[in-house]
Amino acid sequence: MFLPRLPLGHGIEVAIDFLSTHISFATKAFSAVMESGLDAAETTLEMVPPWLFIIIVAAIAWRLTKKKGVGLFCLLGLGLIWNLGLWNATISTIALVLVSTLTAIALGIPLGIAAAMSTIVRRIVMPVLDVMQTMPAFVYLIPAIPFFGLGKVAAVFSTVIFAMPPSIRLTSLGIQQVPRELRECADAFGSSRWQRLVKLELPLATPTIMAGVNQTVMLALSMVVIAAMIGAKGLGGEVWRAIQRLQMGAGFEAGIGIVIVAIVLDRVLQHVGRRGK
Repeated sequence: MFLPRLPLGHGIEVAIDFLSTHISFATKAFSAVMESGLDAAETTLEMVPPWLFIIIVAAIAWRLTKKKGVGLFCLLGLGLIWNLGLWNATISTIALVLVSTLTAIALGIPLGIAAAMSTIVRRIVMPVLDVMQTMPAFVYLIPAIPFFGLGKVAAVFSTVIFAMPPSIRLTSLGIQQVPRELRECADAFGSSRWQRLVKLELPLATPTIMAGVNQTVMLALSMVVIAAMIGAKGLGGEVWRAIQRLQMGAGFEAGIGIVIVAIVLDRVLQHVGRRGK
């Protein structure tokens, strides 16, 4: 039985070509702003001497978590990265993750609030999130290249798309889980919808929102090696270079650096989320 093949791929190519041609002014402006932000973040971080940066991070981690072990891990872990000669690559990765995460959170949390407050928005957003969370991460590199070309901005774009869903989903979930009795109590005292959101629902939802932020940071870090394929440097670039040259030791060293950064961020963000309870 002959079934005509649907021209789905051709249609997607036509749509991407149309968008890249007609919204190039917007993508160029976004690219310029994002590149400036990345350069500023990287330059600022590189101005701090490695030994001072390590001490500051360890002190902040110990102060926030109240655990000496976390502070000691920061000292030893970041010291190991410095010793392996991966400091500049780590700073580049931190800047990339920082900009990507802040962009994803800036977009994701307002969308999550809108989804929690509006059934119509929720019915539109949730299926899109399902697609975003099941789509293979490599696919996000495809539209990034025609819009932004090879480089860090394309890497940030694909990382934001990949890492944003947890911020939206958990922000919406946290607000919806606020007990109805408390909402009715706030309404009975004459609170407006904005006052109820800011003074009741968001504070109670903070631990869940922080869990979403934590997952967003982890997903952004997990994307660094994939993003290196389109020109992002940093630790992901070191891993990608080691794969191309079959340098297994160098690849594992860069991979350990990514793990150390991930553990430091995870422990600190987890504790910040617990403090919100």
